[in-house]
Amino acid sequence: MDWKVLVSTFWLIFLAELGDKTQLAAICMVGKTKQPVAVFCGAVLAMALVTLVGVVVGEALTRVVPKEYIEKTAAVGFIVVGVLMLLEVF
Repeated sequence: MDWKVLVSTFWLIFLAELGDKTQLAAICMVGKTKQPVAVFCGAVLAMALVTLVGVVVGEALTRVVPKEYIEKTAAVGFIVVGVLMLLEVF
């Protein structure tokens, strides 16, 4: 295993997810249910499954589509979502 990739991925995901809607949803669920352990376990399982889907799809996609196209498509997608958010479409 490449530990540099593991650590880089950890910090990238950790910083990207810090303060996002997933954390807000977990905070709301704990406030509503008063069951932090159950909320933590549910959130961890959900994030693990979503990440697994991303890794599997990413692995399959990079076998048929060049990495450069994926990166450019993702960049355009982020820009479009950002513009839509600025226009308050979301």
